[in-house]
Parts: sequence; structure tokens; C-alpha cells
Amino acid sequence: MSRYYDVLETRSADERAAALSRDLPQAVARALSAPGLAAHLGGVDAAAVTSLDALAKLPVLRKSDLSSAQKKSPPFGGMTPRTARGFAHIFQSPGPIYEPGETSADWWRMGRFLHAAGVGPGDIVQNCFGYHLTPAGMIFESGARAVGAAVLPAGTGQTELQVRAAVDIGTTVYAGTPDYLKVILDKAAEMNEALTISRAVVGGGALFPSLRKEYADRGIACLQCYATADLGNIAYESPALEGMIVDEGVIVEIVRPGTGDPVPPGEVGEVVVTTLNPDYPLIRFATGDLSAVLPGMSPCGRTNLRIKGWMGRADQTTKIKGMFVRPEQVAAFVAAHPEVTRARVIATREGEMDAMTVRIETEARDPARYATGVIEALKLKGTVELVAPGSLPNDGKVIEDLRKYD
Repeated sequence: MSRYYDVLETRSADERAAALSRDLPQAVARALSAPGLAAHLGGVDAAAVTSLDALAKLPVLRKSDLSSAQKKSPPFGGMTPRTARGFAHIFQSPGPIYEPGETSADWWRMGRFLHAAGVGPGDIVQNCFGYHLTPAGMIFESGARAVGAAVLPAGTGQTELQVRAAVDIGTTVYAGTPDYLKVILDKAAEMNEALTISRAVVGGGALFPSLRKEYADRGIACLQCYATADLGNIAYESPALEGMIVDEGVIVEIVRPGTGDPVPPGEVGEVVVTTLNPDYPLIRFATGDLSAVLPGMSPCGRTNLRIKGWMGRADQTTKIKGMFVRPEQVAAFVAAHPEVTRARVIATREGEMDAMTVRIETEARDPARYATGVIEALKLKGTVELVAPGSLPNDGKVIEDLRKYD
């Protein structure tokens, strides 16, 4: 089994830049052939979108935009270059949101992750992701096929039968959510059965360090990926276990929540993804997840951008004094004051009343100069506190709710 899935994983910076300049205009042009995406992107010149700087000028597409478009024009909202009848699969995720799917050529690009985890010919993957309505089961099955592994389409639940099957067929790899493997292992111990699972490829939930260690203590190497139903694989761990390596079929940006503006390297922000999939060419799709770029290259030798992995949700919309305060309002306030680097709204309680404090990173010294701007942007009065640039926490939050609800 070769060390890398293909030559794309070890490209130089110059090779990546050349590929981006070639592939990005094609992806935007393909998106413009889908009526819903064309309406969203406006009159953009696809041929001019040849760099990350040019990409960052395009509007962000949010899940709410997708949902609204699908309600007006079901099932895909005009976001695909061909009709629903032209796809092999149609999936339904909570919302509901509908996603297309194909069976050809590892359509979701999950094979790259499984290869990095050491999965290949001779392995039997017990796929415990759901196969009904949502695409997770098919996403991982397509990846297993891409690396030449056999698949048991186990789905979720029926843990005793899962153990029985794993024993009888000699399962070597678990695929599923991080915590369900422990349920299977504990049931196997209860049934006095020995399993032959030595690797786990997981997603769809947080893999806590204590759980990874427990699996390691049982002789199971567990790696996780970051994927969505809309985009497929976005990033994945390698055995180096230093962040998550961005997949070769997507472009990842980290932007300030509520905007499409890229943050400085290392700062936490919202993950925005452009996929190079010609069948579903989502451009600057906001995942709603928080992460940050890791500097340098992975010790495993893969040269693509690395991110820290999932660090929470970017949608921090909070109701204060009966009014919703949204991240984009905070962003509008910052944009209106060039000397302000960042701002953070903090919701608390004073007695039985909501209270709002706005902490502002600036060299200015007079809080009163921002009182009107806060009211105009947030539609609420609040206490203004000025803090030194760089002093707000680097956690991606622009709205923090400290009220207790129990």
C-alpha cells in the first residue's frame, strides 16, 4: 500500500497555486450554469476568479439560502447544473435539506481519508453510519470501495447483531460516529466475544481525547474526518495527528463570522468551503462551523493547508432584551469604525433583566464615541468597554451568552 493516495497530496506551493488558477474559474463557470447559483453569484466573470483573493470577493452561500431556494424550486433549488432525475441518489437531511449523490469515482472523496487511515484491500469495513434518507452511509461506503475494502452496510443500532456480524465476518475497520464504537466494544465484552477491529474512521461528532485513548488502549487506531452532506470530505486526520489536512477537492477559507471576510492566519473563524465537484459546485458555502488554520506542513508529508478541526458553531445569534443580535450586525459595527479591530457582544443578567456589554478592541480611549454606533448596528443600548487590540479571546466568538438557563 503506497504512502499517499495520489500525487496531489504532496504538491509544491507553486503547483497548488497553478492548479487553483486553472480549476477555480472552471468551478465558478460550472456554478453559473446552475440557475440558482447564477442568481446568487450575480454577474461574476468566472474567468477572473483565479486566486483566493478573487474568490473572497464573491458572496457567501449559507444553509438558509439553500433552504429558501429549495422551498421555491424543489428539490435542489436550482443549485445543480442538472435536474434531480440526472443523479443516482437524492438524500434528505434535517431541515429538510435535499442533497444529490452519485455512485461514480468516490464522489464524496472519502477514499483519501480512508487511505490515510491505512484502510485498503483485504479490510472489511463495518459501516455504522445511517443509510436511510441521509447520505453518511453512502459517503463512507463509496470511500471504502475507492480503496478496495469490503463493506458490511451495518447502519445504526441492533448492537448485539453488530457484534455477531463483526465476529463472524472478521471486521477489521469500524466506520461511524466516535462514541458508537465504544458501545459495540462494551457489548462484545459483555458477550465474551473478541473483535478483530484494529482501525476506526469516524465523523459526525466530537472525538474526545479520552475516547481516542481508550480505543488506543484496546489496540484500535482511531482517526477522524470533517465532512458534510453538501460538500463531502472537507478535511481529515493522518497518523501524524497534527490538525486536519484539507481535502484536495475543496478550497477552504476561514472568515469572520457573519461576513465573508477572511481572518488573519491562526485566528478562529467560520469555515467556508468551495467544492470543485462539477455536479454540485457550491461556491463559498458557509458551514457554520468554527476552526482556524494551522501553520506549516503536516509531519506526514502531505502539503495541503491544515485546520485545527471543529471548534464550535459560528451561528451565535442571541436574543437580548427581546431582540435578536446577529454576528453580521457585530461585523457591520466593526466595518463602520476603521480603528476597531474586533468587537464582542456579551449577554448577561442584572437582577431579572437582560444586560448587554460590547467590548471593543481599539486604541481609542473614549467609550462614548461608540455609543451611537452600537445602537445603530445592534438596535439596543449597552455598556461599551474598550480593550487593547489583541486582547479579546481567539475563539471565533463575536457574541457570548453568559446567562444561566437552569
